[in-house]
Amino acid sequence: MKLYRIALALLVGIGTLTSCSDKLELTNPNSPTTGTFGNTADDLEEAVIACYHHCRMEGTYARVGYTIDVCRGDEVWNSSQVWYLPFDNLNEPTTDEIGQWPWRDWYYVINICNYVITKCGDDDTALSDRMKRIKGQALFIRGLAYYNLAVYFQNPALILSYDQYSSLDGLYASNVTEGDADGWAQFDRVMDQVEIDFSEAMTLLPSRDQGGEWAKGRATSGAAAGYYARALMQRHKYSEALTVLKAIIGGTYGTYKLMTNYGDNFREGSAYENNDESLFEVQFMDYGTQGSTDEWTPVNVSKDASQGHAVESNYGPGDYGGWADLSASPWLYQLFKAERTTDGSLDPRLYWTIGTYETEWEGFEYGNMCYGSPMTADNIVVTNTGNGGLPIAKWTNLRTGLYTSVVTGLKCGINLRMMRYSDVLLRAAECENEMNGPTQQAIDWINQVRTRAKLKDLQLSDFNTKDKLFEQIANVERPKEFGCEYGRGVDLLRWGFFYNSDRLQQLKEHGAYKLDKTTVKEPVTYPGTGVQSSYDTFQPGHEFFPIYQNTLNDNANLVGNSANKDKDNSGYFSQKGWTVHPVVK
Repeated sequence: MKLYRIALALLVGIGTLTSCSDKLELTNPNSPTTGTFGNTADDLEEAVIACYHHCRMEGTYARVGYTIDVCRGDEVWNSSQVWYLPFDNLNEPTTDEIGQWPWRDWYYVINICNYVITKCGDDDTALSDRMKRIKGQALFIRGLAYYNLAVYFQNPALILSYDQYSSLDGLYASNVTEGDADGWAQFDRVMDQVEIDFSEAMTLLPSRDQGGEWAKGRATSGAAAGYYARALMQRHKYSEALTVLKAIIGGTYGTYKLMTNYGDNFREGSAYENNDESLFEVQFMDYGTQGSTDEWTPVNVSKDASQGHAVESNYGPGDYGGWADLSASPWLYQLFKAERTTDGSLDPRLYWTIGTYETEWEGFEYGNMCYGSPMTADNIVVTNTGNGGLPIAKWTNLRTGLYTSVVTGLKCGINLRMMRYSDVLLRAAECENEMNGPTQQAIDWINQVRTRAKLKDLQLSDFNTKDKLFEQIANVERPKEFGCEYGRGVDLLRWGFFYNSDRLQQLKEHGAYKLDKTTVKEPVTYPGTGVQSSYDTFQPGHEFFPIYQNTLNDNANLVGNSANKDKDNSGYFSQKGWTVHPVVK
């Protein structure tokens, strides 16, 4: 059930209505304040809906907040060579306001979550079941917000009380932890809180099975458990994460399973969204049921909001009305082409990831169609008419045949599945490999995902070292399962690929492309004539995005991060005792 109803966008009322003692005191029900609103469970339900609503703004998941991590990954490059280019090249300047949008919008989310959590109080045992669900959702969404801020900006300010908040244009809490010379102590402090929020939410929320219809479109204990495992893995707490992931697989937090059809994870409509594979997804209204107003910023909240996302606009080919900004890397395409299914066909995930013409697609799903128009071998569809690029099919209607062109703006109604059960399986395999690998258990979890794609099973005998199995997970299984989705950039951070010269060279090879629309399906050799890579301009510290300079200027409590200071972060990795897996060809 989608959360159609937009409640209060921001709970910013400060004063209460007062009058002289000899006059009738009235409270305007249409102008609630923090003094009159939030004292009942009904009020707080409204506020929780506002928390969800702000997760689908420009800077959260409706466009920029989703796609800048996609840009950071090695399976996507910038075909427009304009919009998103600094994010793709990992050299965003501190004066680029676009980079501030996720910071701004996630703090709007945090503000509302803090309001709900503050109203619920500290004693969970005193809460009714309904209030536990309310608080659990707010904790999950706050944990989600800080998780995004930490993996984007390294040292965000930590604000845990609504009373602590003044204004986005005013002072933030300090983002400096005592004795912190490089921003990593603050990163750890924020991630500590992320783990606390997710783990507490796990105890307060029902499973998807227990929640029934209520759970569709909402955070559940399974969603909290999945993100708790993600947070643990980000700091290499593999043993703890494996325990949580095993519990998810065992059904402790609800029943999850892989959809038989991979494509069902990328279509809109109640028949596909909030399905058995989805642990958490961001809800967008189906096209045709939306309002007319695009809510690009948190301040232009409209009662007639479109309530869709613009990821399709960024991915969509220019010839079909898209903004033609982002394309799948040639490396990802060749990775799909390198391995056939057990019946000799192409991996079906290629169909739903990259919008290319293939003879094998005749008669498969919707066939060789692009927005309702037939593709041919001689009529190659490129993302950008000038620079080429392989069109990304995920989170678009390129394959579905529902529409004849990209409906640009915040109009796409496909829910963004932020965590799927396949991620649980592959993460469990990774953790198992880190702790004990290589093992048959890790192979078995990987093979569950491969079986859905009709690929032959991996054999433990082919992986004689932990490093070799890690390479298979990191650079074969994960990119083919999650290519062009949010999360690859975060993976590169925790794997330390930016801190090892061989891994950085590998990223350059993966991110290589030609600005030549006639050779988009050919392999690209890096370095080579006319070849460039998204990572050519990478400078140490810029694996994170800088904190906007005007935000620093306006808030004396804030200091810049490694990207602001061009500071190498490899020391943090080594000081933790973590190692970067060597490249295995």
